Amino acid sequence: MISQLYRDMLKTKSVIRQLSEYATRRGNEIGYENVFDFSLGNPYVPVPGTYSDAVIRLHETLPSSALHGYSPTLGHPVYKKKVAESLTERFGIPYTPELIFPTSGAAAALAHAFRAVVLPGEEILTFAPYFSEYDQYVNLTGAVLRAVPADTETFQINFRAFEEMLNENTAAVLINTPNNPSGIVYSEETIKHLADILRERQERFGHEIFLISDEPYREIVFDGKTAPCIAAFYDNTITCYSFSKSLSLPGERIGYAAVSPRCSHADELVPMMGQISRGIGHNCPSSTIQLAVSEVINETADMSVYEANMNLLYDKLTELGFTCVRPGGTFYIFPKALEQDSVAFCKKALQYDLIMVPGDGFGTPGYFRMAYCIATEKVQRSLAALERFVMAEYR
Repeated sequence: MISQLYRDMLKTKSVIRQLSEYATRRGNEIGYENVFDFSLGNPYVPVPGTYSDAVIRLHETLPSSALHGYSPTLGHPVYKKKVAESLTERFGIPYTPELIFPTSGAAAALAHAFRAVVLPGEEILTFAPYFSEYDQYVNLTGAVLRAVPADTETFQINFRAFEEMLNENTAAVLINTPNNPSGIVYSEETIKHLADILRERQERFGHEIFLISDEPYREIVFDGKTAPCIAAFYDNTITCYSFSKSLSLPGERIGYAAVSPRCSHADELVPMMGQISRGIGHNCPSSTIQLAVSEVINETADMSVYEANMNLLYDKLTELGFTCVRPGGTFYIFPKALEQDSVAFCKKALQYDLIMVPGDGFGTPGYFRMAYCIATEKVQRSLAALERFVMAEYR
């Protein structure tokens, strides 16, 4: 017999992917340059030339076995060392290679973190709006994801609701800052308050509550600011990172889980993740990619493109009367729809070849997400289509 669980999931495919596929089909009809596709968060800016140079140099100088052979279960030692050194230098936290577990992107880092610190039946709390795939990431481990309702005024944490939902069955809290889909960066005040609550509840409940920090957008922050380092504020933190956005390498699937040196069971968690890999068939990322990223560990692609795109969209949306919290980072913006039903709103937008994602799947109905990781020229052209849509349907 086939699995009924996954068979049932066929009926609830990712809305983001469905819209992206629609955009591709529509592009085949009218030319993709005429489709304003804000559906999928697929980085647009080019990979840094230094990364490409590193790949070429490695292929020219290293033996085939070093590039294409298996890396150790717990990751390539060069990559682990470089990641640990970079984190230590940037954030002042004494990471060592033994605390770094290389993964095929942030999703794989999350998969290992959940299984390492949460038992089936225990709860993980996250904060709306949240990345829609978290439901599958968590619930398919046997744990239970519960979402704290959004503070739609700021998209910082709704602490009153959080404290009401936090209970003895809470094993971990999952945060994502800079945030997909809102683009909001949690302030130091927010993070400190969260850490204070978690420390108090750990003591009250008599067990650890781990903070799992999903940080693939850490380098995409606007207005000359930087995102606060979550692990600097709370000891029991596992940081899940991907180079997909910072280096524009989503197809290479490269990231890591970093266990804070002050975390409970810090010496055991990475070896445990190696054993978790045996059960989920993960194993390490490509040896070539680990070595190449090691050579450009502190570099990024040109992040300024995203800030330019954000400003164009934010200014136009507010001019047209949308309620919108200005993003502090990422390449997403999350305005309130002009009618209560954001699914209907986004469906109407398709008639104007505007592909936008309803907020329902992000735990925040009535809002919609635009992923503006596209050419600035195309963002500029989309503004007229956005205005036509609003004036025809809502004026």
